[in-house]
Amino acid sequence: MITIFKNKNDIPQDMEYVELNDIYFNQNTSAKLDSKAEKIIKIIDESKLISKYKIRSKFDDNILDIDKLSAGCKTVLNVLYNPDKVFCLKECGNNALEILYSLTSGNVYSDYPLISFEMESANVQTSSGQKKICDYEELKEWWNNEE
Repeated sequence: MITIFKNKNDIPQDMEYVELNDIYFNQNTSAKLDSKAEKIIKIIDESKLISKYKIRSKFDDNILDIDKLSAGCKTVLNVLYNPDKVFCLKECGNNALEILYSLTSGNVYSDYPLISFEMESANVQTSSGQKKICDYEELKEWWNNEE
């Protein structure tokens, strides 16, 4: 399950925070892609990973470089392939959020609520510790009110 940070001060100093998912993906994560990425790319961008750095777009079956994936898809792949880092959540649309909240590990940051209606559980990190939340409304309440 993912861990959510809503205050940058709560991110441990030994964890790297990545604000620009697009650049990080293009420079780092794209080289790590394997079969795990195929399903995510198919669901979020409705594209097919056809080689290490190429996708077949849903638009006219055009062959595109992997850097043409959406920012939301890149964010999910960053979180999946780099569980030791914290990634900004703000570029994710609903389709990416659904996949993100189903990941078994990973770390994200946003100072405002970005929640999938399909979320089952998430860890939330505050200065006082970590807590597991298993309900959409409870997570929304935490995000809006917890200091």
